[in-house]
Amino acid sequence: MMNRVTNNDLAPALRSSDREQLATELLERLKYRIGKDPKVAKPHDWLTAAILVARDRITDKWMDSTRRTYATGAKRVYYLSLEFLIGRLMRDAMTNIGIMDEMRHALASLGVDIDIIAELEPDAALGNGGLGRLAACFMESMATVDVPAYGYGIRYVHGLFRQQMADGWQVELPETWLAHGNAWEFERRESSYEIGFGGAVETINIGEDKQRFVWKPAERVIATAFDTPAVGWRGKRVNTLRLWAANPIDPILLDAFNAGDHIGALKESNRAESLTRVLYPADATPAGQELRLRQEFFFCSASLQDILRRHLQQYPDFTSLPDAVAIQLNDTHPAISVVELVRLLMDVHGLDFDVAWDIGRRTFSYTNHTLLPEALESWPVPLLERLLPRHMQIVYAINAKILVEARKEKGFEDQRIRSISLIEESGERRVRMGNLAFVGSHSINGVSALHTELMKETVFADLHKLYPNRINNKTNGITPRRWLMQCNPGLLNLIRESIGEAFMDDAEALKALDAFADNKDFQERFAAIKRENKNRLANLVGSRMGVRIDPAAMFDIQIKRIHEYKRQLLNIIEAVALYDQIRSHPELDWAPRVKLFAGKAAPSYHNAKLIIKLANDVARVINNDPAVRGLLKVVFVPNYNVSLAEIIVPAADLSEQISTAGMEASGTGNMKFALNGALTIGTLDGANVEMRDHVGEENIVIFGMTADEVAKVRAEGHNPRAIIEQSKELSQALAAISSGVFSPDDRNRFTGLVDGIYNHDWFMVAADFDAYSTAQRDVDAIWADKAAWYSKTVRNTARMGWFSSDRTIRQYAKEIWRA
Repeated sequence: MMNRVTNNDLAPALRSSDREQLATELLERLKYRIGKDPKVAKPHDWLTAAILVARDRITDKWMDSTRRTYATGAKRVYYLSLEFLIGRLMRDAMTNIGIMDEMRHALASLGVDIDIIAELEPDAALGNGGLGRLAACFMESMATVDVPAYGYGIRYVHGLFRQQMADGWQVELPETWLAHGNAWEFERRESSYEIGFGGAVETINIGEDKQRFVWKPAERVIATAFDTPAVGWRGKRVNTLRLWAANPIDPILLDAFNAGDHIGALKESNRAESLTRVLYPADATPAGQELRLRQEFFFCSASLQDILRRHLQQYPDFTSLPDAVAIQLNDTHPAISVVELVRLLMDVHGLDFDVAWDIGRRTFSYTNHTLLPEALESWPVPLLERLLPRHMQIVYAINAKILVEARKEKGFEDQRIRSISLIEESGERRVRMGNLAFVGSHSINGVSALHTELMKETVFADLHKLYPNRINNKTNGITPRRWLMQCNPGLLNLIRESIGEAFMDDAEALKALDAFADNKDFQERFAAIKRENKNRLANLVGSRMGVRIDPAAMFDIQIKRIHEYKRQLLNIIEAVALYDQIRSHPELDWAPRVKLFAGKAAPSYHNAKLIIKLANDVARVINNDPAVRGLLKVVFVPNYNVSLAEIIVPAADLSEQISTAGMEASGTGNMKFALNGALTIGTLDGANVEMRDHVGEENIVIFGMTADEVAKVRAEGHNPRAIIEQSKELSQALAAISSGVFSPDDRNRFTGLVDGIYNHDWFMVAADFDAYSTAQRDVDAIWADKAAWYSKTVRNTARMGWFSSDRTIRQYAKEIWRA
């Protein structure tokens, strides 16, 4: 078992009394909270006992943090996100409050191995990928830098899905992380709110020229809060992650049940509970679209009612709301909050529209995470009118205000008016949630320098002209506690021995490692730690998948959501071309490689699921071909999650960040890999641009077209067929894939994928292939010179401190939240 970070690494020498006290507490929790005698307790009982001991200690700090916020009147930040990919919490929480080593010894004294029980903790299935993991890093960093904050989201019962493979195809199964409860959370029955859907709006005349509107929903559910503590580094502050569960007002219709309709009697329960069953239900059908909108409104309305209730506990009215509260919308999913806050302030608390709108705009800020039009959500107008009739009225009122301002004050003509309108008029009339989030916020931020500039030029170009001072940049970051100290304790200890402990509180102090980048002894120790991490990953791949991979080979890794713009397909095609080259030229000195993939495809995303199948089909052929002589292996590891990432990231030699330039907002996997001593191969996309600037051009491998070049090629007309015909390696690889070499049971399986590259190549796979292949051979050359390789990878670790989420949160707090 890999050595883990211990309290010896983080705190003064241990005292036996600390261990004895913890052992006593463990036995008390086991007896009185779980009801087990130690003689018959199972590993999962010990896990729960350990969590409860840690949780009780955290609760003291949690209450102190809350009292301090009330006493000082500090501004609160509310982070609204449909995802929080927090992963396992036990190690993180215990390390942050400084009891990890004492707990290890206390459990050992009772005959329990903490590493064994830690593996039983389920990953909280509360997110999909980078968006959710960023939210989790931000929650930890807000507590670390002492920003009072709540995270608001949904308590998904099943989350995204558990991914399995059946003959190389992705199969989606329900994730059951809550099957045995969650020892970290507290149910807050007193924090319950009614959420309405449907119905009609009644207009009440008040005086001669004033009206009051009363929404009378046809359906109501109850949102109930469940709180999880979010612990900052060294326990300085503990904030709250508040997740909403849905319950019916009437759990069972007794008349129907007694009449024999036993299934129909539960329809209200089923309708309510469907709101929190699954993250991102497929929206290819009208029913799926409605469920997504219901989910988003459900958690936004509950969160805003909670925020306003808390505000009135301290302040007499809502005029002070923007000074006391900052609400951050994490992408477009919570954009309906803009309208719901106006509704609550007007219809429930009696404010005029203009006042409510002004308060809301000064309170909200919006983080955009994508330039993809399909990811900037929009909803059919009839759906909104039916499901949220009062909100549709307010959308029209907001739109009128914005369009009149644009026409009269800025002189916008029809084309720009159509661009900024909240209502899409070109086809089916839809409400544009990205535009709504933009106009309803005082700050709109991108998540990398390139992404922010592209926002101004593309999706929000005309809104930027209308409000030229709203868009700003906040480049993403990662928490080094999770993504170095917890997942790579061997490297942590080496860094501590070499440069001291300052970096543990200020990640930018890692720069001192630069002095060791060319030190032979340091490189050897750095390489030994990497090899230990690779052994661990190799053991996991062997035990889960029965595939043997050589830790001496280069571990070339691409782990992220499966999407065409992220270009896993480019990576697979290059693997096929490399396979052909190794067989054709066995006399050459090829660098042994393991190409490892992991990630989930959206259930309704056909091409993404086909790419997973292609990866598995290519792996089956290459891995079983003796002509390759073990020089190339391809592995797709199923069910990618945070815990798997914590094993994969420290083991990576090469980090694949190869998205089509201009399409990745930022990326945070690129930061995790580089922090853990991997060399990046990537395009100038997202945060790769800033990573290049920080680590140095000589310590990153950049290839391919820039975002401007991609836009120019698309505008002028792209001829991928001509490019393919001029590239021998690419044409041969595509021919092998399309002709069924890797799919003999269905020779036409991948014809559509290949035809897409030949006919339009929207994601520039053909356009960038030769540059990518050349860059990979450059990587081979660097790999052959181990001193050069480790000089570069050590410098990556040394220069990644700026990409800490602590830095990002400090920028949000100073420049957006004023917290």
